[in-house]
Amino acid sequence: MKPPVLLTRRVPASVLSRLEEACSVDLYQGEEAIPRGELLARVAGKQALLCLLTDRVDREVLDAGADLKIVANIAVGYDNIDLSAARARGIPVTNTPDVLTGATAEFTWALILAVTRRVAEGERLLRAGAWKGWSLDFMLGMELRGKQLGVVGLGRIGTAVAERAAAFGMRVAACSFDRPEGSSATVPGGPDVEMMPLDRLLATSDVVTLHVPLTPGTRHLIDRAALARMKRSGYLVNTSRGPVVDEDALAWALGERLIAGAALDVYEREPLVHPGLLGLDNVVLAPHLGSATTETRAAMAALAVDNVLAVLGGREPLTPVSP
Repeated sequence: MKPPVLLTRRVPASVLSRLEEACSVDLYQGEEAIPRGELLARVAGKQALLCLLTDRVDREVLDAGADLKIVANIAVGYDNIDLSAARARGIPVTNTPDVLTGATAEFTWALILAVTRRVAEGERLLRAGAWKGWSLDFMLGMELRGKQLGVVGLGRIGTAVAERAAAFGMRVAACSFDRPEGSSATVPGGPDVEMMPLDRLLATSDVVTLHVPLTPGTRHLIDRAALARMKRSGYLVNTSRGPVVDEDALAWALGERLIAGAALDVYEREPLVHPGLLGLDNVVLAPHLGSATTETRAAMAALAVDNVLAVLGGREPLTPVSP
């Protein structure tokens, strides 16, 4: 008999068919995240769980899925999964690194350009019929050439963002918890990167972009104190995880014009957005689109399936975060 697996969201047909060839697939068909009760009920008896970052996989879920041999997260982040509980039960957890690096880096630059050149603000003005015509001082933004890009987290995605800075004539500074301060790093095809402490990076960068995982140490990494250290002409961009930024503090800083603007793709309480951000013109808000290309989302699902098929076939997982 084919091993039973639970898939909590639809994936591309080509990926699903490959999974169905080897497994008996219980697919949740809803448009939104699988309800908690259904997750607990449907994971029972399954040998694999393919889930998304919107699914909280904690001790209760792992207890309900007593037969699980793998939890495959269709995301690079895995803060939605209790790794220690999975490890205690001998259940490997996998993620989907690398395949979304390029798409997320591209989208980060889309947000940087959108907020520094006031693209979203201008479109809202135009659609409202409020544009009165061209003038010399109308909706002036910030040119990127000659400015400093501050990259917080120089992992796969942070490095890919830094690589692209050369195309815009920006110099790059970075803060990374696994590299010594005062050193330099080289990114292929990009500028040299000066490593510096977070406080100095915030104080000297014209654009600060966040690329750290969500951990107890990075939750609210950007709080009131951090925002107060930034340049008044500086911009904050977040495509990592929502809780890395204290949204109450960000709404305050933007409202007080302590920073020039912000662009967010992720939020503390997704899909809810802090009400203090919604009415501000100097913030760009996107609905978690960082990896949202046809190619990338298909590759993410395919890698999760590869991990499931490997483990259920008696082999090691390809991309384990908790072996």
